[in-house]
Amino acid sequence: MTTSQPQRLGQGFYWQDIREGQVFETFSRTVTETDLVNFISVTGMLEAIFIEEGYEAGAIKGRPVPAALTYSLIEGFILQTMIQGTGLAMLELTQKILGPVVVGDTIHARITVTGIRPTSKSGRAVVDSSIEVFNQRNELVMTYTARRLLAGR
Repeated sequence: MTTSQPQRLGQGFYWQDIREGQVFETFSRTVTETDLVNFISVTGMLEAIFIEEGYEAGAIKGRPVPAALTYSLIEGFILQTMIQGTGLAMLELTQKILGPVVVGDTIHARITVTGIRPTSKSGRAVVDSSIEVFNQRNELVMTYTARRLLAGR
């Protein structure tokens, strides 16, 4: 009888399993009123634009959500699928907000690996990526770059 290690479901990529230029796309997710309420409650982002029904938000149609919520939802996708168990640290993040996300919008992201630099310590690597976030109309609403430390085998 041969016993082998079972493959772990949900395990993220080790840096050796990805390559520069590789592109990934997340599933989509609709942002709900509950998401907004829970997020502003836990973060304390009690700004009128987020908490007052009917607040005059100018040119924004609908109930806007903080860009930090949009980013957090996308990072949740990335954590659950790409770096679960292999992500060691977020080292750097640069973000641009290009358009509003409102309650009821459905967002998804495209992740492009832009650099992989192995470190001299413990088989780790610094992995750079560019993330584009789109709404249901395929409008680009956010871009960000991330530099992460990933584990190796």
